[in-house]
Order: sequence, then C-alpha cells, then structure tokens
Amino acid sequence: MSIQLTSDAFEPGGTIPTKYTDDGRNVSPPLKWGGVPAGTRELALIVDDPDAPRAEPFVHWVLYKIPGDAPAIPEAAPSRRKDADWVRGAKQGENSRHDIGYFGPSPPRGHGTHHYHFHLYALDKPLEVEGGLDNKALIAAMSGHVLDEGELIGTYER
Repeated sequence: MSIQLTSDAFEPGGTIPTKYTDDGRNVSPPLKWGGVPAGTRELALIVDDPDAPRAEPFVHWVLYKIPGDAPAIPEAAPSRRKDADWVRGAKQGENSRHDIGYFGPSPPRGHGTHHYHFHLYALDKPLEVEGGLDNKALIAAMSGHVLDEGELIGTYER
C-alpha cells in the first residue's frame, strides 16, 4: 500500500470526532491522499467496521468513480444521492443500513473501541457501473483492476 490516505479531522489511529458519527452531525470527514500511482483512471472508497458484532464488517460508505486526478473528498458529502456531483462524476453506493451514502460510526454502547477502516483503491480503468452498488458488487467490479491502495484507520467508542 503506497497511497497515503489522511484526514484533517483525525490522526491515523486516532479518535474520529463526534461530529462525524451518528452521535453528532453524522457528516463524512474530509479525506485527502497522495502517492496515487501513474495510470490511475479512477479511485474507489469503502469504509467499514470489522469490529461490528456481525459475521461481516459493517459498511459505512461506498464511493466510487472518483476521477483518478482528484486530490480529495470534501467534508459533509450529501447522503442518499447516488450521483456524487460534489466530486466530479463520482457515484455513491449502499451502506449496511441499505441507505445510499455515508453513515458515521455508531457502535453498540459498551461494546468497546471500534476501528473504522477507510480503504482507497486506485483503478487502472473506469468502472462501467451505475450508482447504488453495495461493497460486494463494487469489489467484484474492481477485481483485476486495482493498481494500489491506501488505508486510514480511525477509532470511536460510545
């Protein structure tokens, strides 16, 4: 992983501020990156919580068709919109609540610290997909086209 994914909202491994959680305003944090490999045509982002008490990680955000030359994602991405026009040409997918867009950290009370993994993937070709994909469909569409990836982990506990 050579892509450096960061946020001005929290340090790597640090606590995600309440503003970006279901206990706060539930808005997406700002993200920026560097080290995207040459030949990147699109980027894709999946945010999940592997500490969720369920068989599979809880998916908080699926965002894809991000232009390969985009340097960042702004704070407070609009939810419930498949077309993510605030990031030129991007599309949002379905989270584990079966909603479109970002859903902030919301671990069960008393369940301890959860780790939220922000995975950014560099792709060698534009995906030929519509908005609304879930993470499994996005991973299948990206198969064989991931040039590199980066990860940022934040934590949150109730």
